[in-house]
Amino acid sequence: MTNTGKGFITHEDSRAFWRRSYPANVWVATDLRESRKWVARHNGVSKTKDQAQALVTAAMDEVQAAWDELSDEAKAATPGRPPDVTIP
Repeated sequence: MTNTGKGFITHEDSRAFWRRSYPANVWVATDLRESRKWVARHNGVSKTKDQAQALVTAAMDEVQAAWDELSDEAKAATPGRPPDVTIP
């Protein structure tokens, strides 16, 4: 689900459960009643870990391919090739 800005994660959400964002608008959260309400409030869709990882991997493949196409000078101005991302 897409972070919509202010109010996407409330103070109450922050205290109620752990969550982390990943590329491709993938969010991993503790599976609790409160986190399920948060997902429903933002019209999120639950995915299996394999489905979520496939989305993250596809997004990172695009970012890495774009970096690979940069000139050597442009690459030198970056912190390096974006790494692979594995969700927990």
